[in-house]
Amino acid sequence: MIRVLIERHVADELSEHYERASRETLQKAMHFPGFISGEALHNTADPNHRVILATYRSENDWLRWHASQERREMMDQLTPMLETEEKITVFEH
Repeated sequence: MIRVLIERHVADELSEHYERASRETLQKAMHFPGFISGEALHNTADPNHRVILATYRSENDWLRWHASQERREMMDQLTPMLETEEKITVFEH
């Protein structure tokens, strides 16, 4: 089992649009093989700093989702709302 930490910095005026698109992305990920759980958090000191913490059965499951057409389409919507490129870190036990 692995945990994937995705950090994003959302443009100030786009946070409401980001919330909708981010929830839709998480819902699609939930139906992808190997997905176990996920949660979306925001930094209390900087509400535009967002974190997604997802659990996958294996790194290969994560890599399949990361490269999937569904994720690419959702990232096409999300990326213009970000101030910087998302940062992804994979952790294992």
